[in-house]
Amino acid sequence: MQWETVIGLEVHVQLATKTKIFSGASTAFGAAPNTQACAIDLAMPGTLPVPNGEAFRFAVMFGLAIDAEIGTRSMFERKNYFYPDLPKGYQTTQLEAPIVGAGHVEIQLADGSSKSIRIHHAHLEEDAGKSLHEDFHGMSGIDLNRAGTPLIEIVSEPDMRNAEEAVAFARKLHSIVTSLGICDGDMSQGSMRFDVNISVRPKGQEEFGTRTETKNLNSFKFMEDAIKLEVERQIDLIEDGGKVIQETRLYNGDTRTARSMRSKEEANDYRYFPCPDLLPVIIDEDYIEAIRQDLPELPDARQHRFAKEYGLSEYDAGLIAADAATAHFFEECAKACGDAKLSANWIMGDLAAKLNAAELTIQQSPVSGALLAGLIARIKDNTISNKIAKQVFEAMFNGEGDADAIIEAKGLKQMSDTGELEKIIDEVIAANPAMVEDWLSSEEDKRKKKMGGFMGPIMKATKGQANPGMANQLLEKKLREKL
Repeated sequence: MQWETVIGLEVHVQLATKTKIFSGASTAFGAAPNTQACAIDLAMPGTLPVPNGEAFRFAVMFGLAIDAEIGTRSMFERKNYFYPDLPKGYQTTQLEAPIVGAGHVEIQLADGSSKSIRIHHAHLEEDAGKSLHEDFHGMSGIDLNRAGTPLIEIVSEPDMRNAEEAVAFARKLHSIVTSLGICDGDMSQGSMRFDVNISVRPKGQEEFGTRTETKNLNSFKFMEDAIKLEVERQIDLIEDGGKVIQETRLYNGDTRTARSMRSKEEANDYRYFPCPDLLPVIIDEDYIEAIRQDLPELPDARQHRFAKEYGLSEYDAGLIAADAATAHFFEECAKACGDAKLSANWIMGDLAAKLNAAELTIQQSPVSGALLAGLIARIKDNTISNKIAKQVFEAMFNGEGDADAIIEAKGLKQMSDTGELEKIIDEVIAANPAMVEDWLSSEEDKRKKKMGGFMGPIMKATKGQANPGMANQLLEKKLREKL
């Protein structure tokens, strides 16, 4: 039987406000445990929450970015459940009247096609604390610093049909919220977390299958692996005569295993009711329009601009434009060196590889856009070859200075002295009579390919510093003189 996968995402985006959604406590990451949870965050008797206006502004920005309906009247409810890292015994969230209504996000797939993923809604809510299960000798520690941090939870429609589409959608959301500046996008710190709802059904069937929810995935790779694992599990289970149970599951990215966490609750299990401490929040059209006029450049617009302004292919422009920090790095480099294509190639190639290996973001790169531009300038003016440039880049990444300083210190300047090169080429030709004879007796269309055999000894003799283009021209000229 052929199966179809159905996927919907719930994405928790931690908003980049300086204070929490209902209190003045700091949201800064990395503080000592339980030093940033005030009486309001803990719902101590006699305290009253006060909504953070910046959180609403950020939510409206997101709504406008996905062409969604904006809720001019939104309300908060209490979602009641007990968990050790939920100090209030309830979570203040939105259910009936969320701040952001229906919208859509366009994703691009690897085959060049695009697809529109519908957003059901996005609502504001407070984050819970964090349970820590290591180093407590069989017990759990509770850090409430995160409790009360503002989130928007983005709920998609079940429009995705495979892991590729789900990851493309998640990446696009990451690109949008970081471009807007409403989230730093650092998934290692929990700034974006993904809950993935997955079901399977026989191909052609209209009715959805029973879904499971895999919670708190904090990387695109983990999401992709978790989806594939769960799809395989569900299909095997059904084909063996079993039934999928609606449940919440957890995925371990280190062991690549998943397990059941609990049976899936319904909305009525949480006993939602309107928060008695918070009035409905009313925003008017003037407020929304002012935010619309102040929106920064979004990823799709940036992609089209990069293609038009810098002559990049739509594919390259899309890769560079997807991340706001990478886009800024690219523009700094391209403007400084005057070569957008080389800048894009180095950023997507050598720089990305080094950053990935070192587990660094582009904001943490030891090579700035200006430094990379300096290296590209030395390639363009033939001071160094592409091969030597990689050696210089390695030294730059290790903090040994800018391109000019490294080239000077290591004596890497490309040999472009015609007289010196001619002398070395003459020696290589004299030392390889069989190769010369083979070249002379070959057909014209094969001679170009056989030139490579001479270039190895030439590069070796010049310690890799010969100008390849110049050496190739001189070599061909001398060989043709023997015809």
